[in-house]
Amino acid sequence: MMFRLETIMRFSSVALAAALATVSLSASLGAQRPDDQIDARSLQLLEQGKAERAAGRYDAATDTLETAVAVDPRNRQAFVVLAQVAQARGLPGKAIRLYREALLLEPGDRQALKGQGDALVAKGAIAQAKVNLGKLKTLCKGPCPEAQALAAEIAKGPPITTAQVAQKDAPKPE
Repeated sequence: MMFRLETIMRFSSVALAAALATVSLSASLGAQRPDDQIDARSLQLLEQGKAERAAGRYDAATDTLETAVAVDPRNRQAFVVLAQVAQARGLPGKAIRLYREALLLEPGDRQALKGQGDALVAKGAIAQAKVNLGKLKTLCKGPCPEAQALAAEIAKGPPITTAQVAQKDAPKPE
């Protein structure tokens, strides 16, 4: 009798823990929304951010779009617009990262692939931009404006930046 009671006591705590884990997991999965249902507040903030970007208010647009992403991290379009704002500010590295976030949510997003390709060209990463171009050509079954625009950007090459060169004859500060 003692052996039986001891066995029950040993396994009852494990069984109880497993039951609680199962209940909490099923409750949390049931509360999630499908991926195609983006929070309405996030969509409203996205539209506000687009308007601010169009007006050239990049700081306000960034703040609004970051809030949209915080409200619903599945808002892929907010990541794309944030990346476009970063590109407009001359921050291709940040744009690449933001486009990557959008592509994690939807790997076939042609707008994000093209935008990331443009940002890669701006950083001088032509080989990686060509990978994006290949992905775009695979996604498009016919004429693809995104692929054509990225191909033109790759052909143009990265922007030429000028380095400041110290003059040899300039006097040295003392």
